[in-house]
Amino acid sequence: MKFPKKLKSKLSTRLENQALRTLGKPSNLVDFSSNDYLGFAKSVTIFDATHQFLVDKNIKLNGATGSRLLSGNHALYGEVETLLCDFHQSEATLIFNSGYDANVGFFSSVPQRGDVILYDESIHASIRDGIQLSNAKAYKFKHNNIDHLDEILKRVQHDNQEVYIVTESVFSMDGDLPDLQAISEICKKYGAHFIVDEAHAVGVFGQHGCGEVQRLGLEKGVFARIITFGKALGCHGAAILGSLELQSFLVNFARSFIYTTGLSPHALATIRSAYNVLLISETQGDEASPQQKLTKNIHYFRSEVARLALQERFIKSTSAIHCCVILGNQKVKEIAQKLQENGFDVKPILSPTVQKGEERLRFCLHAYNSRKEITDVLELLSTFVT
Repeated sequence: MKFPKKLKSKLSTRLENQALRTLGKPSNLVDFSSNDYLGFAKSVTIFDATHQFLVDKNIKLNGATGSRLLSGNHALYGEVETLLCDFHQSEATLIFNSGYDANVGFFSSVPQRGDVILYDESIHASIRDGIQLSNAKAYKFKHNNIDHLDEILKRVQHDNQEVYIVTESVFSMDGDLPDLQAISEICKKYGAHFIVDEAHAVGVFGQHGCGEVQRLGLEKGVFARIITFGKALGCHGAAILGSLELQSFLVNFARSFIYTTGLSPHALATIRSAYNVLLISETQGDEASPQQKLTKNIHYFRSEVARLALQERFIKSTSAIHCCVILGNQKVKEIAQKLQENGFDVKPILSPTVQKGEERLRFCLHAYNSRKEITDVLELLSTFVT
């Protein structure tokens, strides 16, 4: 059968714009692209602990066997959700299969017709997709612009409606952080519900990697936190933290939760093992924890950017994500290719993933990157962009 003309045309347009996505192949390049900030995805300790836990518990089940509302709510769900409540100081927790599922499930079901969602213009695609499925009205505010948020709130306030304000604690495509304290105060001022996606903050910020919301002591003022396990935790899945009422509502109305097979016992056991490592990693005596190693590498990366006079190229960031803006899909792909040819796995971020004119190289830092690797990749970059 012939491929549909409209679909073929869309693929051709992507190709012409140097924006056609393809699946990459595994490589042995120096990792500056993965979200494995702490090295947990490669951790033999976590792998072995997960296996031993399943053996000790005599759990010999490869899959969940069904959705959590049917046959898939195996015992490890309750154990891990209790652990997450304790760790993140939350009244209730509900685990989803991925961060995408969690965001789509939340935003498509919680805000109701007549309600209002205000979201940062740089918010993640999964939140945008959830908002598109919602019956609520949605308005974006300028990136990390508190004044613009306040201005919109003054216009949209009406009786008998709820207002939901959503941001990320670390923006995945910029690496920068919003002023969560200021947004929390605005939410209190207008009686709005505050939602924070902590995907790139958990494991990186706060005591034991608890995230930015807890580091700032804001958890009681946040309606919902979305955390994911596929970044610094090095495994898979996600969870929404909030009240018992919110948990009950999501179980009843979040379609991405209701109509999907649950995570396997092995996946839940891996999350459990990863959190146990977080809990002990800052009490290892003289040995630096993965979080401390990552923090040192972030500081060193920023100092090397300054030494090489690259600050104007980089978006200001204190997180593990650092982005060098290089205009044009073709140009940024060419420089990424040169870095890869020299042994460094640095990925280009193209439009339409980011807005046209904001294309960039995205550097993800890790606890296991060496100072020499950081210096070498930035010195090489400087030969292409200065």
